[in-house]
Amino acid sequence: MRDRPMLNPSPEWRPLAYQETYGCPVCRHGQISAIALMDAFACSFCRHIFTANLAEQSLRVEDSSQPMVWRWNGSRWKPLRHADVDVAALLWCIGAALVILPPSLVWLSSHTFPPLPGSAWAQFPLIWVGLTFGLHFTFVAWLLAEHYQVPLYVTTKVRLGMVLGRR
Repeated sequence: MRDRPMLNPSPEWRPLAYQETYGCPVCRHGQISAIALMDAFACSFCRHIFTANLAEQSLRVEDSSQPMVWRWNGSRWKPLRHADVDVAALLWCIGAALVILPPSLVWLSSHTFPPLPGSAWAQFPLIWVGLTFGLHFTFVAWLLAEHYQVPLYVTTKVRLGMVLGRR
């Protein structure tokens, strides 16, 4: 059989190649380009390092504890899901427990031993439950943003590092 020329799905379609520059799939602000003398890419903004599989048109982040992979569809990145569903489910269950259990224990103790009615500290248990919930929720949200490398979080972290001079 004769080889047929590959039809491009859109006029902007371009294959993944080391000579090109692409938008960063992690921070979505920087540009990734090839690192000299290496078969790897680096982002100009968030400084992540990626390895590419040109045959599969995929990109994998190498300097992260999370195995994140994206497939290049010719114009943008599509995230590939992995079989780490067990880790994600466990992370969500532990996160829900950390957000729900401590405020529930504070609420239960405030109802078991309520303050005297009309005292100056009568509203303190409600404030304490709210603070406990808010702080635990913030902590779990930070852990989830770190685990999933949410682009807004990564961008904010990089810009804060630039402002504080840690770059």
